[in-house]
Amino acid sequence: MHIPDGYLSPVTCGVMYAASTPFWATAVSRVRKTLTARTVPVLALFSAFSFVLMMFNIPIPGGTTAHAVGATLLAIVLGPWPAVLGISTALGIQALFFGDGGLLTLGANCFNMAIVMPLVGYFIYKVISSNSDAFSPRRTIGAVIGSYMGIVAAAACAGIELGIQPALFHTAGGTPLYAPYTIGVALPAMLIAHLAMAGPVEAVVTGGVVAYLQRTHSSLIKADTPKKKEGKLWLLWGGLAVAALATPIGLLASGTAWGEWGVDELKTMGLGSIPQGLQKLVGWWPAPMPDYGLPRMAAVIGYILSAFVGVILIVTLTWLLGRWLSRKNTLKQKAPIKEESSD
Repeated sequence: MHIPDGYLSPVTCGVMYAASTPFWATAVSRVRKTLTARTVPVLALFSAFSFVLMMFNIPIPGGTTAHAVGATLLAIVLGPWPAVLGISTALGIQALFFGDGGLLTLGANCFNMAIVMPLVGYFIYKVISSNSDAFSPRRTIGAVIGSYMGIVAAAACAGIELGIQPALFHTAGGTPLYAPYTIGVALPAMLIAHLAMAGPVEAVVTGGVVAYLQRTHSSLIKADTPKKKEGKLWLLWGGLAVAALATPIGLLASGTAWGEWGVDELKTMGLGSIPQGLQKLVGWWPAPMPDYGLPRMAAVIGYILSAFVGVILIVTLTWLLGRWLSRKNTLKQKAPIKEESSD
């Protein structure tokens, strides 16, 4: 679902950054009021898990791939606004260090996966699980349905953004300058891939993790109540490490995600010509570890190394951001409570 640089016009990229900015500002304001030193590690953990989850490519009939995101899961654990910041951080690291997505299109990718997905998914989750206790089956059902609808909504947004490019930005002769496929092709392609494959995987992962947390860390799925200190959070960190080691499974899915083709791949797709704007912008940023690998390094080793590098970067960044945002709340918790006078 990542939209690479070159597939959206600079105008569209600017519009999407502008559309995302109010949500980022609101997220910072809300998180500043609720995040504490105890929940910062949880934000770092689940943001890193989202990054790792996105490395598991899912084969789609027709030769393309897709992936789950984990945005609704993070929203369930900490609330939708921390999810906006956590997933945005993961997407930024992907674009900056691994060339997954793009820096110009980061606003659009964050709008789709870090804003629309967790907000839609969490809203549906809350409607279904409202007023239920932490162990209620409605929590799991809400997580499954909410995460499924969240990723489908994000896919629809990406399909629309890609599909309007040929109509809005083209040469005098009508040749597209950026994404080459019209909305009649782009929107169904994105929806089918996520309705049929990525959506069910997202739902199974989210529902499975929520069911596990209900048994072992029930306070983590009560996003509307203060978090208690969890004594076995290290088990979840261990699970993240295992998932990172297993990321080469994602290499088994052949093909490129729909709408993420490189110029060489587009030349083999019978388009007749490669859009001029796309040729100029695609791959302009020299990512240090493009496509989650390094030259002269085996693909499996490179993928695992990339997973751990990404986890370290995301954990460090979200931890620093979280500690900064939670500083006021942490000081309030440590401040002594003044006893009222008995007079």
